[in-house]
Amino acid sequence: MSMSRRGRLLAATLFPLGMLILVGSFFHPSHDRRWAADQAVLPTAESADSLVTLHGVRNFRWTSDSTFAAAWEDRRYDLDQVATAWYVVVPFARAWRGPAHAFVSFGFADGRYLAISIEARREQGEEYGLLKGLLRQFELLYVIGDERDLIGRRAMYDGTDVYLYPVRASRAAVRSVLQAMLERANAIHDRPEFYNTITNNCTSNLVRHVNQLVPGRIPSSWRTLLPGYSDEVVHRLGLIDSTGSIAEVRARYRINDRARAA
Repeated sequence: MSMSRRGRLLAATLFPLGMLILVGSFFHPSHDRRWAADQAVLPTAESADSLVTLHGVRNFRWTSDSTFAAAWEDRRYDLDQVATAWYVVVPFARAWRGPAHAFVSFGFADGRYLAISIEARREQGEEYGLLKGLLRQFELLYVIGDERDLIGRRAMYDGTDVYLYPVRASRAAVRSVLQAMLERANAIHDRPEFYNTITNNCTSNLVRHVNQLVPGRIPSSWRTLLPGYSDEVVHRLGLIDSTGSIAEVRARYRINDRARAA
């Protein structure tokens, strides 16, 4: 293929994408849309010393991947009682695990678990798309919810593998990350932001939260741009159980069968 023909093909490919990005630059983020039912509520947090009151905690009871009994709750937690953190990775497909969703769940001394999932906020009838996420088609949302809701639906009904890794970190570090995530949720409530598939997604925000605590703890990598491989990064860094190869660790912490049994 001649260079001139290659150039024309490249221009024909990039020009429409460039125009879409240009048009998207005129959009402005908003909280005032007809949101999908499972993302309808923006959570907020009120703190008083170590006690935090959360508004808009999601606690849906799912009976399939699309049917549920909706419930939004106010809950109170004592940040001094934060005991553990768990890293959740949900690849979208088995053939190529790159595209995925990643989030965290926090365990408390009283046995409760609170999950926080950073998501592209969808409107009613809208589906997530990687390209749409580059074109300012979604706002950013921190979903704060019960672990049975956020993990249970994905493990039981979505047809995806779910990996639940114990995080190796001190209780003080876990608390700091949780507090930073709650503050970020408040900031988004006050000022909406666009989600971006590359720069402002689930994994990029989690990396920022960790690196704010320990600068450079998670270096930039193509694996963090593809969340399905992010467990390789934290495995290599010793941030999750690193006993054995990543394949062995994945097999150990895949929870679908245990979720169904429970």
